[in-house]
Amino acid sequence: MTDPELFYLARCGLGAFGVVAEVTLQCVERQELVEHTFVSNLTEIKKKHKKLLNDNKHVKYLYIPYTDTVVVVTCNPISKWWSPTKFKPKYTSDEALQPIRDLYIASREKYRGQSVATSSTAEDEPKISDLTFTELRDQLLALDPLNKDHAKKINKAEAEFWKRSEGYRVGWSDEILGFDCGGQQWVSETCFPAGTLSKPNMKDLKYIEDVKELIEKEEIPVPAPIEQRWSACSKSLMSPASNSSNDDIFSWVGIIMYLPTTDARQRKRITEEFFHYRHLTQARVWDQYSAYEHWAKIEVPKDKDELAALQARLRKRFPVDAFNKARDELDPNRILSNAMLEKMFPLDDNASA
Repeated sequence: MTDPELFYLARCGLGAFGVVAEVTLQCVERQELVEHTFVSNLTEIKKKHKKLLNDNKHVKYLYIPYTDTVVVVTCNPISKWWSPTKFKPKYTSDEALQPIRDLYIASREKYRGQSVATSSTAEDEPKISDLTFTELRDQLLALDPLNKDHAKKINKAEAEFWKRSEGYRVGWSDEILGFDCGGQQWVSETCFPAGTLSKPNMKDLKYIEDVKELIEKEEIPVPAPIEQRWSACSKSLMSPASNSSNDDIFSWVGIIMYLPTTDARQRKRITEEFFHYRHLTQARVWDQYSAYEHWAKIEVPKDKDELAALQARLRKRFPVDAFNKARDELDPNRILSNAMLEKMFPLDDNASA
């Protein structure tokens, strides 16, 4: 490695430093995983958080807004310590879906009676027994996507679905690590330091408490879930998880709103509500935790003052001068640049004007 700093800049270089024409991958044997899903709450999670992070290869929490439900999903390679169990689920898949099916039937009749426009007619409505859980959730949200009380009912039914879905499953990593997150959606995902594996600072759980408190105080019609995952730190200088200490961990939190309807006016209103929700989390939560948004989830502001604030914020976290210097040297004609890069990382004082 002749230029380590350039290598670590380019490794998360946002496409600014070239095109990869050839790559050599170091592969490992494919793995069968045991996935364990169970339902808890934040009070209990606080007691077990360090152990959960240390004892499992993969961990994620799914928080259900307006409830105290936390869905915990752990995954580990099959071994003499982790193997399939003879666990028998309490409920069949149909029994797990029944609460949300019942809510859909009742809600559909209610909104028909109120003559509220929906995204489908009785003739083209799908058969309920053919719908997956996420499809049922989309159908329910489409009835009244920005009604907080309606969202709370859906979330309550989702919490019950997960309680009836506790158990284990075994499969190859590509089968297990995927997640059906529903249809079209707006997502904002942030990353922030969470201490070390040996000593988690618990700020990751406090972050969630703050977001949930904000949701309830502002009465935002938020669907489920709020997803939280963890990763090791990265030596890539432009990574939101960049850190030089090998033991440091970072938490990633995604907030979401679905676009379950094709109606342009409804989609516009959902989009506006989502960005209001995202703006509130940024204004009231992010800076307390040194949280920075996933590059793929950033929407560059059109407002000049907001853009200047974003540029200043990025400069606090990332080596912008070194990044721009490398861009200037390696791509002086801006062949690899684009509008997003030019706005976030202006190469001269007039670039953001």
